[in-house]
Amino acid sequence: RLAPARFPGRAPATRIHPAAGPRRGRVALLSGCAQSVLDPGINEAAIRLLTRLGVEVVQPDGEGCCGAIVHHMGRAAEGLALARANVDAWIREIDGGGLDAILVTASGCGTTIKDYGHMFAQDPAYAEKARRVSGRAKDITEYLAGLDLPAPPASPGLVVAYHSACSMQHGQRVVLEPRLLLEKAGFVVREVPEGHLCCGSAGTYNILQPELADRLRTRKVRNIESVAPDLVAAGNIGCMTQIGAGTRIPVVHTVELLDWAHGGPEPEALGAVARHRPG
Repeated sequence: RLAPARFPGRAPATRIHPAAGPRRGRVALLSGCAQSVLDPGINEAAIRLLTRLGVEVVQPDGEGCCGAIVHHMGRAAEGLALARANVDAWIREIDGGGLDAILVTASGCGTTIKDYGHMFAQDPAYAEKARRVSGRAKDITEYLAGLDLPAPPASPGLVVAYHSACSMQHGQRVVLEPRLLLEKAGFVVREVPEGHLCCGSAGTYNILQPELADRLRTRKVRNIESVAPDLVAAGNIGCMTQIGAGTRIPVVHTVELLDWAHGGPEPEALGAVARHRPG
């Protein structure tokens, strides 16, 4: 029931995305697994925005699923195997071309990657490498907040209900950055009542416990709709899929909105509010 009616398909893999103009940074961007199939436009927006800001983006060979889903299910060996593959891929890049940060556009994945250092603390072969990786891991909004984005060419003026995923606000404690970036980009950001509560996605929870997950979604959607937004912004594909299944209000990733406000294309989900298009 949660699967979309159609899949957009993966874009052709490009390993290196050069900065436009003088390079001011070099980052890796997690390709991941579910998000790259369900909504590849999220990372495409991140790459467009970052490269326009002068940041080179690399997606190293060998990286993929962060291991969070199987880790949540208690399949520890599988989760650690996936994490090791990512650690190896990113360490090769850190020791090769160098990386200022490892960016993640799905906060559930980001929480797990930031925990790699703890997961491998007792593994003599990976403890130090995992610590180095976790130390560079950032949510995309954390990194963008440090770049001092310019004022957008035009103010979108749309009313946004910002949904902070549990993995974002409770797991990573990234709370202010997404809201401030959206406000600076010209969106009117409204707080969602009971914003600390889960939407019911929670990794595999909405699949394994659909009844309880549906009750949580109903409560979350009711709270979102109470602030009468034009759209919902979120930073986690699981939440976007879960909330989107319960409301007609467009649900868009935060980085897609930031890319749009700063000269990128309009997110596909915003067709219903196209009259507010910037410019």
